[in-house]
Amino acid sequence: MGKVAVAAVVVCAAAVSAAAVLVVRHQMRNSGKWAKAMDILRDFEDKCGTPIAKLRQVADAMTVEMHAGLASDGGSKLKMLISYVDNLPTGDETGIFYALDLGGTNFRVLRVKLGGVENVKKEFQEVSIPPNVMIGKCEDLFDFIAGELAKFVATEDEDMQIPPGTQRELGFTFSFPVKQSSIAGGTLVRWTKGFNIEDAVGQDVVEELTKAMERIGLDMRVSALVNDTVGTLAGGRYGNPNVIAAVILGTGTNAAYVEHANAIPKWQGLLPKSGEMVINMEWGNFRSSHLPLTEYDESLDSDSLNAGEQIYEKMISGMYLGEVVRRVLLRMAEEAEFFGDTVPSKLQKPFILRTPDMSAMHHDSTPDLKVVATKLKDILEISNTSLKMRKAIVELCEIVATRGARLSAAGILGILKKTGRDVSKEGEENQKSVIAMDGGLFEHYTKFRNAMQNTMNELLGEENYRNIIIELSNDGSGLGAALLAASHSQYLEYIESA
Repeated sequence: MGKVAVAAVVVCAAAVSAAAVLVVRHQMRNSGKWAKAMDILRDFEDKCGTPIAKLRQVADAMTVEMHAGLASDGGSKLKMLISYVDNLPTGDETGIFYALDLGGTNFRVLRVKLGGVENVKKEFQEVSIPPNVMIGKCEDLFDFIAGELAKFVATEDEDMQIPPGTQRELGFTFSFPVKQSSIAGGTLVRWTKGFNIEDAVGQDVVEELTKAMERIGLDMRVSALVNDTVGTLAGGRYGNPNVIAAVILGTGTNAAYVEHANAIPKWQGLLPKSGEMVINMEWGNFRSSHLPLTEYDESLDSDSLNAGEQIYEKMISGMYLGEVVRRVLLRMAEEAEFFGDTVPSKLQKPFILRTPDMSAMHHDSTPDLKVVATKLKDILEISNTSLKMRKAIVELCEIVATRGARLSAAGILGILKKTGRDVSKEGEENQKSVIAMDGGLFEHYTKFRNAMQNTMNELLGEENYRNIIIELSNDGSGLGAALLAASHSQYLEYIESA
């Protein structure tokens, strides 16, 4: 072999060797990045830990805060609002009642014919509120609502007609912060959910609706003003006398439960004849040093419009779960180049990853996780992900959803402890306690729901858990408002005739 040929072979070998070194270096660099990304994920998983001992501490803290909130206004992060509902539906209510459910950009009007638990007929209509009305004047909002209510009343058919000479009665579900003064009266504390009608703040919302109905000649009396969680409790109780609490797990979260009236030190009036009072906990505002908060939760909170508030809600509700996932993915992208050399621009946009999308990825059962790939491409414009990466993303969804579900279960245990229903008592081994659930997170996010129910079983033990029933009460709040109008209407008649 000539010198030139030998030199060529040497150059070739050197080139191959250099290329091999580059490949190895690239692989090492990539494996280093992957290891860094997994370190971020593992660190987050550790900080999200919810061992049973920690959940018991959270439940105990919830019970302590409940006691404090019942003792005095402002005594706790939990408002523990007195709902003035002391007469829950029994299942015997009859008649035709209306409900108005106002909780966001749409509202619903319902007409309900009650003829016993097995014989409920419902008609409803959903109405969108024009954007200008949501930020206009108080009178304009209530005139709009009264006008739509009057149109709905005009559609009564023969089967759903109020007897002549009878005043129509309405249950009003109003899902904004209200300081309630009676079963049918309460002043608006502040607007949320995109509403900003300044001259309505501090006004009695029942009075404003009543005046609007009078202006158009609609003869209807508001018999009950209720929060949506209280409405869910009433709707659940109508069909099942064992319902003792309601929990909403949807975009936001809240809970209400039945308390002994003599266990409410801040209650000033005469004790109700029933001996009971429904308490609207406003539990989204719960916080405790035992909650497993991470730096991602803290940054989410500090970036929010209500920093320092609703900490529990920000860890467990549908509004925020997807956002926590996004924040962890962003850290992995920035510090470990998880999605390549550049950080995907869409991933930097807050709340772009919604909880329904997170749920779809979490529930992906295709062998190659095709749903995860599609969601990443459609929402975040990230393509060419490996199966290994997609598996890591599913694991991240699992961590966030499981933490939220287990903390929700701890909150429910707090209510059961406060009401003495966390253990079966002698002679009451078959006494059932039913929690009526509502909200899209609980209804549609199957893995979240299953994790929550499994955690309840772990916390209570098989024996006690047999007597706790967690059931979906779909559209509880709308039906509940009509039922409370009915039970309160009959209650008033009973008092007046006594």
